Amino acid sequence: MSDDKSTAGSSGELPLAERDAAHVPGHWLLARLGKRVLRPGGKELTERMLADAKLVGADVVELAPGLGRTAQDIVAAGPKSYVGIESDPKAADLTRRAIAGNGTVVSGDAAETGLDDASADVVVGEAMLTMQTDKHKAEIAAEAHRVLRDGGRYVIHELAIEPDNVDDEVKTEIRKTLARSIKVNARPLTAQEWKDLLVDAGFEVDVVGFAPMKLLDPSRIVADEGLLGTLKFVSNVLRDSDARARVLQMRSTFTKYRNHLVAIEVVARKKAA
Repeated sequence: MSDDKSTAGSSGELPLAERDAAHVPGHWLLARLGKRVLRPGGKELTERMLADAKLVGADVVELAPGLGRTAQDIVAAGPKSYVGIESDPKAADLTRRAIAGNGTVVSGDAAETGLDDASADVVVGEAMLTMQTDKHKAEIAAEAHRVLRDGGRYVIHELAIEPDNVDDEVKTEIRKTLARSIKVNARPLTAQEWKDLLVDAGFEVDVVGFAPMKLLDPSRIVADEGLLGTLKFVSNVLRDSDARARVLQMRSTFTKYRNHLVAIEVVARKKAA
């Protein structure tokens, strides 16, 4: 869900894999506990987004594929090629295993992929722009624009704040509470702000869709993970008291702001020069 590193940096902080349940970013904690679908709109919105992306026969780039769950769906859709850009070595390995040779995964930053200009038909990004600063969001959108051919699609699935005219104080409160809960500097935008971001990068917005933000609701977990996956996840949560406290905290935050949080899909097209 983000570009967090899993290796120790110059600050000497622990790799993500070694951090305890109280300090690891929320998406990695959920992954440890067996959750495989980590997108705000769940599997349903991802499937809608990929259908709108028109992947058949396309050269596809995915930014920060994470566990590789969406990468599997992308390669199953029959693209001409798949390239994942992942800054986290552990996540890159997971995605390589997920796609089983049906594409490549390279180390790189979403804002500086190293790919050629106009080399892709579709760029996919899920639940990663939300975790970036406004400046880095713009840099990533600009990079997507650079690597796309004219008419190419940049498709995103992110977390949004609603309504568009929500007070700035409320937006700030939501962002701060999310950051404390998931241990990542989450900065969701309103739907209009997401569209403005892409328009400012040179895109035309073709599709905007929404889904409830119910990542940790029982009905969504069953829909995303299936019965056996849900039982495994719940069992792991129940066995680990520290992890259980974090999961309940995250769920409480999502519930508190349920009238202001929503999952959003946007499909934007690169205009011809």
